[in-house]
Amino acid sequence: MTHRFCQTVAQPPSAVRKSSPAQPRAAVPRTRCRQGLSYLLIVLVFGAAAVAQETELPPALTEYMGRTIARTMSFHGADWLTRKTRQAEENTALMMKALHVKPGDVVCDLGCGNGYHTLRLAGAVMPGGWVYGSDIQPEMLQMLNDRADAAGVTNLTPVLGTVVDPRLPAASCDLILLVDVYHEFDRPVHMLAAIRRALKPAGRVVLVEFRAEDESVPIKPLHKMSRAQMMKEMTANGFKLVESFDKLPWQHMMFFQRDDAPPNEAK
Repeated sequence: MTHRFCQTVAQPPSAVRKSSPAQPRAAVPRTRCRQGLSYLLIVLVFGAAAVAQETELPPALTEYMGRTIARTMSFHGADWLTRKTRQAEENTALMMKALHVKPGDVVCDLGCGNGYHTLRLAGAVMPGGWVYGSDIQPEMLQMLNDRADAAGVTNLTPVLGTVVDPRLPAASCDLILLVDVYHEFDRPVHMLAAIRRALKPAGRVVLVEFRAEDESVPIKPLHKMSRAQMMKEMTANGFKLVESFDKLPWQHMMFFQRDDAPPNEAK
């Protein structure tokens, strides 16, 4: 089975299935390597080329709008994303249900890691839907690919993003999901602008973040966000709140659209 590992360095091969949406600027087919080393070298070379194509990266921030930015969780901690206690602690099944994705939707799991939510989204949008899993760590995408193969998931495009751009096609996504990810963006203004471009006119971006207001949530304060902080940053970057879901055990779940989205068309 072959998924599409996307970069900005080659044109999509003709083998891309006709039912898939437009690929993010370019695609490189990923085939399984016996030792995995050849694949990783390809990822690192093409990933470096993709980063080099960014004209001049803006300096990384350590603070934004009064909030200290957390460091990105390394792929070395990926096992925490698929821990056996996650459903009980976060009620991820309820979160998925609250997204209201439907067959035929095009969605993105941004900061997808090893694909805990990505694979569930892939099932939720079938038949006819498609999922992008975007991450800046090629090692995470290798894990996502392996898990997708094991689960028989075919409606998935892993995307190697950068710190300023998830590299999604323009106006392509009905929904972009960020679970415990946004607080780690060290160029939030640039990333939000890229997310805004990737949304369809009535598309939604959903932030799920551990509640800073709740001291009982057993997460380090640096990896939490308050509802007020989320509102302040999103509205400052061209988004409006259209819905919130407050029934998760530990997290805020807030739905935003572009501030120029048509009224009364939240999906």
